[in-house]
Amino acid sequence: MKKKTTYTATIGRDGQWWIGWIEEVPGVNCQEASREALLDSLTISLREMLEIDPAKSPEDFERELITI
Repeated sequence: MKKKTTYTATIGRDGQWWIGWIEEVPGVNCQEASREALLDSLTISLREMLEIDPAKSPEDFERELITI
């Protein structure tokens, strides 16, 4: 049986949106219209992030500049 790990989700309201992130895993950030949808999105995003192969080199990915 695979051991389960617990992560910390920091969540809160920002205007009409619920926003949140996983403290232990940089890059897992979500925004949703409801608290429940936010927690679902964070769970899905965390699972997907943990499935990324850390052996992949940065050259396997594209970089784009975004100016705001």
